[in-house]
Amino acid sequence: MFEIMDLSPRSVHVHVFRVLFIWFCFDAWQTSMSSLNSGSNVTSMRTYATSLSGWLCLLLTPCVHNTMLGEEKMSVRKRLSKSSKHAEEKEEGQRDCTEECQETPSNGRIDLKQLIAKKIQLTAEAEELKPFFMKEVGSHFDDFVTNLIEKSASLDNGGCTLTSFSVLEGENSHRAKDLRAPPEHGKIFVIRRSLLDELFEVDHIRTIYHMFIALLILFILSTLVVDYIDEGRLVLEFNLMSYAFGKLTVAMWTWCTMFLCTLTVPYFLFQRWARGYHRSSHPVVHSVLHCFLFVVFQIGVLGLGPLYVVLVYTLPPASRFIVILEQIRLIMKAHSFVRENVPRVLNSAKEKSSTVPVPTVNQYLYFLFAPTLIYRDNYPRTPTVRWGYVAMQFAQVFGCFFYVYYVFERLCTPLFRNIKQEPFSARVLVLCIFNSILPAVLILFLSFFAFLHCWLNAFAEMLRFGDRMFYKDWWNSTSYSNYYRTWNVVVHDWLYYYAYKDFLWFFTKKFKSAAMLAVFAVSAVVHEYALAVCLNFFYPVLFVLFMFFGMAFNFIANDSRKRPIWNVLMWTSLFAGNGVLLCFYSQEWYARQHCPLKNPTFLDYIRPRSWTCRYVF
Repeated sequence: MFEIMDLSPRSVHVHVFRVLFIWFCFDAWQTSMSSLNSGSNVTSMRTYATSLSGWLCLLLTPCVHNTMLGEEKMSVRKRLSKSSKHAEEKEEGQRDCTEECQETPSNGRIDLKQLIAKKIQLTAEAEELKPFFMKEVGSHFDDFVTNLIEKSASLDNGGCTLTSFSVLEGENSHRAKDLRAPPEHGKIFVIRRSLLDELFEVDHIRTIYHMFIALLILFILSTLVVDYIDEGRLVLEFNLMSYAFGKLTVAMWTWCTMFLCTLTVPYFLFQRWARGYHRSSHPVVHSVLHCFLFVVFQIGVLGLGPLYVVLVYTLPPASRFIVILEQIRLIMKAHSFVRENVPRVLNSAKEKSSTVPVPTVNQYLYFLFAPTLIYRDNYPRTPTVRWGYVAMQFAQVFGCFFYVYYVFERLCTPLFRNIKQEPFSARVLVLCIFNSILPAVLILFLSFFAFLHCWLNAFAEMLRFGDRMFYKDWWNSTSYSNYYRTWNVVVHDWLYYYAYKDFLWFFTKKFKSAAMLAVFAVSAVVHEYALAVCLNFFYPVLFVLFMFFGMAFNFIANDSRKRPIWNVLMWTSLFAGNGVLLCFYSQEWYARQHCPLKNPTFLDYIRPRSWTCRYVF
């Protein structure tokens, strides 16, 4: 009877889990559709999907075991058929079969030991198969959730099409890389957490974070122990950090002046142009005049003003970085504000509307503090501010500062203090590069974590700014083109919409390679400008690496490279490149400190001093 109806306990178990799995999938689909129709929070949808994936893992585990049971039966038949070819194996099989038959009682019950051994064997084989099975299921489920969130975002923004991906599109669908609308719509903001915040909820990933904390503790202990042995006492001085952040008050009032100018001048010019454009009898002349005044403000006030303060007051490196990076940020913010609002005014004039679409001062002020370079009148907001989270992010920023200090103190200063005892040569250069890779990689990770994660998330939380995708999984990149898109999403969005897309709009879409080259050139020049001003010398190592090697790798290691070996090559070149930067710039810094010139000319600022310097002791 059991054989006819297949009502064995194992079959009943499988049928029960199948019914539960179908019920949970149906419940998930109903919840997702209701969320889409009601415009609910995307984060809650993702949370529900995550919990559903957990239930999916639990429900599919018995199915894996039962699948392995069927495969085990097939493998037994194959082994028996193969054993018939060999007489000895056949005899052994017959003896084993005879022994099993002898052990099996006449009532058809299976021996308990044999059943336990069989279950252990099936469990082991199921555990081997489960990671591959769950990886495939997780990939398809992740695609489904990502496309579902895209659909929700499109409904929240009036139903505009975001990308070519759609929910349940088919076999040829790929994972959406960005919630990017067509160029005429621009970037669409949705509520989402930063990737590291989600990953840190996994214990395995958080352990890596704990490893970095343990390494910081060892750096601190190493510094204290070495100072105690050398000096006979604990030296709790931070001379390097106090020097780097010297004259901080000058940097702060310079920032306040830049911020107030950016708050008032661009807004006043735009408001005056927008309200006068409708009434002007010569709108072209009116527009050219205000555009000229805006360019003068960008170059003269925001461009030359901070540069003058930095050079005249001879600010130290860290204080210079604060002023120069804020200068670049405010220039990009002002450009985005004008670039996003001018088309609205032109469309309003074309439609002969009676209202002029001028944003309020509060909207512009919020944008100046918001962790984005793309202007919108309104952004998705979180309901509350988690002040404990804000304090934690700022604490981690200060922790990263001390971490970088100890990296320089224990790994960089001894290295370059010894290098200066030898003249510049190929041997010294090669040793310097390889010895600089480890501290350079640590500084890279700490800079990314401190600024792109902690600093931006702290301001986003205080402003209740919902879209926290400041970076993506750049560490998984198998190509440099993907790395450039995912390393710093905030800057990449600005370059994509205001440099790349506007270049194609101006010169038609036939010049995509030229547009990409222009974006690389702008980015390389700005990076080199920041380093040259902050270090007080021009040494275009970053420009060469960025413009030549970075451009070449962008075309060679493109998005068609998907194998893991390309991720290894990407990491190898990234480590080597950062080691080259740290080595060359540190050598030049020490050379200019120990080989100063009495009356330096302009050429002395752009001529490498480390190539000709002979240290005097």
